Amino acid sequence: MSFRQSAKVALASLAFALVSTQAIAEPVVDKAAPTFSGKAADGSTINLADLKGKTVVLEWTNHDCPYVVKHYDKSGNIPALQKEAAAQGVVWLQVISSAPGKQGNVDGATAISLNKKRGATPTNTILDPEGTIGKLYNAQTSPHFFIINPEGTLVYKGGVDSIKTANEADIPKAKPYVKEALEALAAGKKVPNPSTAPYGCSIKYAG
Repeated sequence: MSFRQSAKVALASLAFALVSTQAIAEPVVDKAAPTFSGKAADGSTINLADLKGKTVVLEWTNHDCPYVVKHYDKSGNIPALQKEAAAQGVVWLQVISSAPGKQGNVDGATAISLNKKRGATPTNTILDPEGTIGKLYNAQTSPHFFIINPEGTLVYKGGVDSIKTANEADIPKAKPYVKEALEALAAGKKVPNPSTAPYGCSIKYAG
């Protein structure tokens, strides 16, 4: 192999490595949020690019996870946040990345029924059984939150709050990261804690 051929192979390998790294890199706060489209529980298709001009919340969820139960069934904390967000014109999208046969995987009708039963009012629920969107965002736990501003920039990623337990009694004592992020955006201010550690059950990806 000539020097020129070797150089071309090396450059091609480097380019592939860079593309591969970019594909698995987690989203960065203050950078453009990764775009996606996905099937929703109501049968529609949601394209993030179509939501430009709106604040968007992505909430990874799994209804059987004790940490999700803490913030839904036991306390109503997340449903209350959803209602507050809706009043501000925020688009709130649950994302379910549980693979078929694994904890939390549901069809669209079941997702809608669960939300109705729990008094939850997300704008919609994205079904991601292949884990494509979850891996794009490096979603790690249920719950795990990402907030995107109207310009399409990721401004928050992390946990719902600061106390990492499944005990609903801890909610009033915790720093409410998602709530404070949305309040800051509504006031035109910078999010005070833009990147925090998520906590909850691991996402039940395929494989």
